[in-house]
Amino acid sequence: QLQLVESGGGLVQPGGSLRLSCAASGFTLDDYAIGWFRQAPGKEREGVSCISSSGGTAHYADSVKGRFTVSRDNAKNTVYLQMNSLKPEDDAVYYCAAGPDAITTVQAICVETREYDYWGQGTQVTVSQ
Repeated sequence: QLQLVESGGGLVQPGGSLRLSCAASGFTLDDYAIGWFRQAPGKEREGVSCISSSGGTAHYADSVKGRFTVSRDNAKNTVYLQMNSLKPEDDAVYYCAAGPDAITTVQAICVETREYDYWGQGTQVTVSQ
């Protein structure tokens, strides 16, 4: 069974850091681009970042650029999202998704949810005092 599992969410104070992980089972991630998305209550799911299968290309939403870093370790079949300088507006459920590598050639494509084939169940990130 093909599955993505996110972990690493939790409660953090503004200005703090978290590292999210996205682990795959049933397939190898190194064939796929991975996207990170988030969804806050009452809002649409939005693309945060994406990374190509090799890790050579990455894109970020303007709202997280300079604060978030996406990386991958294909040997561990895991992709990471390092989140620094967290703000209350980062509070959301974070999802990872796997899709065809070609979508990372254009940022506007790789942040579109419809481009991805497999999704995790999400992990909650709460930024609060």
